[in-house]
Amino acid sequence: MSHHAVIPYGAYWSTPFARWQGAFANLNSLEFAAHVVRAELAQRRIDPALFDHGVLGLSVPQKHSFYGLPWLAGLAGMPGLAGPTLMQACATGVRTLLAGAQEIEAGLASTVLVVNADRTSNGPHLYYPNPRGPGGTGAAEDWVMDNFGCDPLGHHSMLATAENVASRHRIGSAEQHEVVLAREAQYRQALADGAAFLKRFMTLPFEVPAPGFKKVATRLEGDEGVSHSTPEGLTALKPVMPGGSVTFGGQTHPADGNAGLVLTTPERARELASDPKIGVRLLGFGQARVELALMPEAPAPAAARALAQAGLAIGDIDVIKTHNPFALNDLVFAKVMGIAWQPINPFGCSLVWGHPQAPMGTRAIIELIEALALRGGGRGLFTGCAAGDSAMAVVIEVGDV
Repeated sequence: MSHHAVIPYGAYWSTPFARWQGAFANLNSLEFAAHVVRAELAQRRIDPALFDHGVLGLSVPQKHSFYGLPWLAGLAGMPGLAGPTLMQACATGVRTLLAGAQEIEAGLASTVLVVNADRTSNGPHLYYPNPRGPGGTGAAEDWVMDNFGCDPLGHHSMLATAENVASRHRIGSAEQHEVVLAREAQYRQALADGAAFLKRFMTLPFEVPAPGFKKVATRLEGDEGVSHSTPEGLTALKPVMPGGSVTFGGQTHPADGNAGLVLTTPERARELASDPKIGVRLLGFGQARVELALMPEAPAPAAARALAQAGLAIGDIDVIKTHNPFALNDLVFAKVMGIAWQPINPFGCSLVWGHPQAPMGTRAIIELIEALALRGGGRGLFTGCAAGDSAMAVVIEVGDV
């Protein structure tokens, strides 16, 4: 099927992603996202007054994030814009895309702003009062670290889900490291010719604002904190968990950043696209949840459901992008779907450029669009796992209008 809502070609953007405690560590993620939205819309000559709905995604609360999308919209120069704030861990990018599309499908909006922002750096430390606790004391939580380290349903870490899946599918460190080296090589293609691929959707050099958003603190030439692995260096690494197979080199790193896109009707898309001859259509969405503590297995059934809604098979897909917090994710996905893992993720992926949960999926979808455009069009799939052993996927088509 084809959804009525479309993405105007070129009406999307992403900041570089910065390793946590890096260049974006002291910026409120929503204030920062609003700053970027204002600049990117102006650069594309898109009138903020056109938007009649907004969707914000995040996974790490920030000061004043209670006010969510309306606050961000007001800061970005759209004081009349309203809409929800959504949180679905690493599936948030697909979830917000679907939520914006549904608003247009329902006839409740014609042009939707979708923004996803996260800052894993300096995550909030929360205190939950409990007057009935011993001495009236409550419970405390470090939002980022505690939730990375413990799924409250099974009391296991996210890393444990990777080890469980690696054991089930008999995937060792050497295979995972082979994926790491291949993915880093693909990312270097995005850096070729002065980062020409990244500049298709990313403003580079990127001026990092100071917290007051009146001065430039520093400039980034691209993603900050990307690793450059060698076969020898990876081989020397020991698994993080005793008796396991996943090393620090075989997993991604937490990061900060934001990304956004525009959804609208086919008629208006031609007005807002940087190239009105190119159409970007949404063909299908899928969601899945697998057994407890097997998170890296979830992308395959989510992708299967998105393909089913689109009326397509995996063989009909020209480009695949995945969220791979662990290198083994791509090995398992390829095994289950009956495809080779090597061609997946042209120009890079979250394994390499990092993991700010909510905007990660949005950036991957943007890169999927551009990869398809470079090959002259075609159909693409993005799928990725999320906390709670779940995943979401989307199928898109890029071609002539």
